[in-house]
Amino acid sequence: MHLVPLTFVLFSLNAIAHAGSLNSGDACSQAENRLQAGTYQFWDQCNSQTYCSSSGICQPKGCRKDEFPFGYQPGDKLPDKCSKGQFCPDEEDQCQDLLPVDSPCQLNRDDECEPPPNFKELADTTGRGLNVNGSTFSGTCRWANKTLGVNCTVENTAYIAYGANSEFIDIVSRGDCHVGLYCDAAQRVCMNEKDLGAACTADKESVLYVFPCVKVLKGSQMFLLELSGLWCLRRMFGTLFALFFTHRKQRDEEREKRLQYWREQNAFHQNLLQMRETARASILSLPGNGNSARSTMYSRDGVFTDDAQAPILQHAVPKASGLRHYLSDDASSEYDDGLVMPGRQVDNRF
Repeated sequence: MHLVPLTFVLFSLNAIAHAGSLNSGDACSQAENRLQAGTYQFWDQCNSQTYCSSSGICQPKGCRKDEFPFGYQPGDKLPDKCSKGQFCPDEEDQCQDLLPVDSPCQLNRDDECEPPPNFKELADTTGRGLNVNGSTFSGTCRWANKTLGVNCTVENTAYIAYGANSEFIDIVSRGDCHVGLYCDAAQRVCMNEKDLGAACTADKESVLYVFPCVKVLKGSQMFLLELSGLWCLRRMFGTLFALFFTHRKQRDEEREKRLQYWREQNAFHQNLLQMRETARASILSLPGNGNSARSTMYSRDGVFTDDAQAPILQHAVPKASGLRHYLSDDASSEYDDGLVMPGRQVDNRF
């Protein structure tokens, strides 16, 4: 039989849909037990940790189906799982023995049915979850052992599935054919699953099954594999090129920042040199100072040098300015620290 993963259906359930709100000891009615429309999730009036007993009272659950059951908090005591040869029904009241073939069973509960004698031969090794013990549909335990060309039984169940912004119908088709076969809904005969590229009407007809059925699909399986490989390579190279261009843009931005910093520092250096030459020219242009000691402040020879045009040198030793000055206190000034620079005495000048 064929089972479709219904994870996206189960994710749509919440606490209200999963169980009622009555606590342990509250009165309930088994007549309200039902499968929710569209999702076929079992529901009763009791909360997630209790079930509605035959006496009409919510009582703690006596078993569990799942490893991590819904509705329990960390630290809560969980009901025991059933041992081999037993199953826990949807009500989760108590463990029961596996049901023989043709016995009534609950919807989509293959684990409730007793396996056939040759269950190892009928076991599904594809990982699709087919033929767990037996098959249960139309409310009856059946063995999925019908062979090619033999009449079969099929059951189609429409589930409501929920997308991001809408809901849609997901049809699950179940049959009693051997693994590798499917029960054709029109002819009710077991037929071989089809390879990729063959015309089909349902996903269950595909040999891969998990791939959507494509009614108008041309080409061989190798062509599809090559196409998938090319698509993967395209995505890989696209990602690499996107990363390359993104990082190149960042490198260009960092390079431009460093270049701008160098320009600012160079402009600052040129401004300092210009200020130096302006000050030197101003001092030399004063009357009678062409041969004074002040003229040696920028040049020992009193002439214009090319030092102003020299580039900035790292670890350069600064050149002595040639300026001579003495500190003295002659009690003739308001300031205690006076800068007295001896110079050539000129008549009528000090």
